[in-house]
Amino acid sequence: MKLAIDARMVKRSGIGTCIGWWLKQVGYQIVMGVPEEVVEFLPNPNDTTIIPFISPIYGYKEQLKFPYKALYKEKPDVLHIPHCNIPLFYRGKMIVTIHDLTHLIYPEFLPMKLVHWYFKFIFWFVCKRANKIITDTQNTKQDLLNFFKIKENKIEVVPLGVGREFVKKTREEVDYLYQKYSIPRDKKLLLYVGNLLPHKNLSTLLKAFSQMEGKENCRLILVGKAFDGRTQNINEDELGIKNLTIHAGMVSQEDLVNFYNLADLFVLPSLYEGFGLPILEAFACGTPVACSNVSSMPEVGGDIAFYFDPENPYDMAKTLEKALDKKMPHDDAMSSWVSRFTWEKTSQRIKEVALEIHTGKE
Repeated sequence: MKLAIDARMVKRSGIGTCIGWWLKQVGYQIVMGVPEEVVEFLPNPNDTTIIPFISPIYGYKEQLKFPYKALYKEKPDVLHIPHCNIPLFYRGKMIVTIHDLTHLIYPEFLPMKLVHWYFKFIFWFVCKRANKIITDTQNTKQDLLNFFKIKENKIEVVPLGVGREFVKKTREEVDYLYQKYSIPRDKKLLLYVGNLLPHKNLSTLLKAFSQMEGKENCRLILVGKAFDGRTQNINEDELGIKNLTIHAGMVSQEDLVNFYNLADLFVLPSLYEGFGLPILEAFACGTPVACSNVSSMPEVGGDIAFYFDPENPYDMAKTLEKALDKKMPHDDAMSSWVSRFTWEKTSQRIKEVALEIHTGKE
């Protein structure tokens, strides 16, 4: 069985993490993307056919530039598209992974109505055209069933995994972060990792943080590209917490792992997530998590995470206070939970789904 994948997004955050692990473990014989980007993830580059595919994602240009001829020449048995941007004119067998339906659930966050209709068409076409759809969670599967007429057995839920680099470390190993990022040593540390997209709901987290009792004894560390320098479009000044937040900006993977270890609490305030991988990354580092009680997050956080209403700053603030004051979940409980989510399991299931399609047993 020859498997192919569109790996153009391998360098992106979120979905790129998934593609990177799949390239390492699924065993695709044909990989489309930017050659110098995908080659570093391939365990056997000499045994893999790399088809150059250099085009921005979404829109008509990627449809026109899709390497149909080169791909047909390699005769893949199954093509894996890791997001909804499916090639409209491809006629081979396909698996399509749909991570989330944010664009349909929160159309008000899109720049124009035309974008909403574009994604509605694309998702509809995926449901019609794909041999099998993979979702990360039951929640995303249910979202698809709610929006489109599609047979339930056409959707396979395959949870994501956690990178092996996310492990618990000693205080000595992460101590350098205090000086590197000017973090006071005598404060409780809350950690946010993400961006400023509206559904990430950072504004409500900032409001909640400003309402916390004892916030002066805490610091909120903001990690992500959006926080390089002093971000202008978040209202820390108005909320009176400018001196209580630390903008770490974009950090290395090593520093990210160490931030998870350093933090007293990781916070994910999103209105919607297709999975919520940072929840597991924090657990793997032995750090408790407070997150929203909506969409996929209760699936990923299980009975271990602390939950709040993401649209209620007061409820969020009280949950953060409780999580900081309460004894953290036992390390064994977090480790046991995280062990259910591995990239090996994810990759194996993708191969099994592909084989089912190839043999006509889906």
